[in-house]
Amino acid sequence: MKFFIDTANLDEIREAMDLGILDGVTTNPSLMAKEGIKGEENIKKHYVDICEIVDGDVSAEVIATDFDGMIKEAEELAALHPQIVVKVPMIRDGVKAIKYLSSKGIKTNCTLVFSTGQAILAAKAGATYVSPFIGRLDDVSTEGVELVAQIVDIYRYYDFDTQVLAASIRHTMHIPQCAEAGADVVTCPLKPIMGLLKHPLTDIGLEKFLADHRK
Repeated sequence: MKFFIDTANLDEIREAMDLGILDGVTTNPSLMAKEGIKGEENIKKHYVDICEIVDGDVSAEVIATDFDGMIKEAEELAALHPQIVVKVPMIRDGVKAIKYLSSKGIKTNCTLVFSTGQAILAAKAGATYVSPFIGRLDDVSTEGVELVAQIVDIYRYYDFDTQVLAASIRHTMHIPQCAEAGADVVTCPLKPIMGLLKHPLTDIGLEKFLADHRK
């Protein structure tokens, strides 16, 4: 399973890279705004800065919601760097855009997916990644991880190439749960990833080993 970090913070991306487990990055307009990145040219430069830190795919989201607007933005984003993957929303024109972009060899990430039906449409259109938002489903009393497992089963049954990218990760346990469900990728903030390091028995065991060594 690949680990992507969901952030636009360069320091957090570097920290995840230093850990040696980072495979890519996902971003969105909200994350850019959180870092104070404003203006089209500054945002594009920031995407390139991210690509120069990480070795893998970097998802950059379109703002337009109409077909022509999405295609224009997508082509501009894809031209920034070979690692750019264009994030396209799961809407009617979004599916059409994914089909067009995939035919042109531009990698896409179909975002805001909340059902197996949407995931099937994204795969049929040729999306590189599909992003079910599990945390937001949990927020409305629905099992988000269960959707990941259902999409994985459907994709394997029909041998779709689209990778299942579990998004909207809210806590550390979401990560192993998505791994058990067969997700190809998880994307989350740095904190849940670092939480995987923690276990009280590890701390107790290390403290005992060090105490025995001092003796």
